[in-house]
Amino acid sequence: MGRILCVANQKGGVGKTTTAINLAVGLAKGGKRTLIVDLDPQCNATSGLGHAPTDRHPLVSEKPLRDSLRETSVPNLELLPGSRSYQDAETMTGRADSPLASHTATLSQHLATGMAGYDFVLIDCPPSVGPLTQTALASSTEVLMPIQCEFFAMEGLTQMIEVIRGVMQRQPSRLEFGGILLTMYDHSLELTYEVDREVREFFGDIVYQNVIPRDVAVSEAPSHGQSVLDYSPRCRGTRAYLELCLEVLERE
Repeated sequence: MGRILCVANQKGGVGKTTTAINLAVGLAKGGKRTLIVDLDPQCNATSGLGHAPTDRHPLVSEKPLRDSLRETSVPNLELLPGSRSYQDAETMTGRADSPLASHTATLSQHLATGMAGYDFVLIDCPPSVGPLTQTALASSTEVLMPIQCEFFAMEGLTQMIEVIRGVMQRQPSRLEFGGILLTMYDHSLELTYEVDREVREFFGDIVYQNVIPRDVAVSEAPSHGQSVLDYSPRCRGTRAYLELCLEVLERE
């Protein structure tokens, strides 16, 4: 199996799903066989790629996983769609109080057996540090954490880092810290540079050199069921995500 990237942040609105979609599309366009797994009950990664959520999440249904995979308009990219069922979310964590937990495989088991053959698997997590996110972290080889360039960028970041460290210390976790990505970067604001400087001084080399700028095309693309790479190939956001893809590949 290739690399499994868990795209996670406990805060919402930081570009987590947008990054998961556009990074997955960029990797697929670069010839990497890629799968994006939608674990967020909001199902934005699913709708952002032009598909509808499922009634039952494929990771807890009785059907073979391969029967639930959706093709996308991008060659080499497949989608495991999300479900808005919170009962399914509990089941995927393998919680003892979940009524279907004893009858279904956990996310870790599915990733180990049902998703082999991909160069990259990107898991889009809900905006929380709850059991589902922790299960996804434990199932991944690395975590990518987008943070918005705003005043509260560092708020809650310490808690997220502690959760990641806790998962990394468990055995047999393979999790490594892939990196922190600065999103919604506005070069016209002094605050942006202050956040950039503070994050890089504190976290050092784990912060990606590339940043994702504020770009209206990035915000518009999901409403068309497309990545920004397909919606607006020449915009700043597309260029930034392509550069991020190269940086992710270089960190292999």
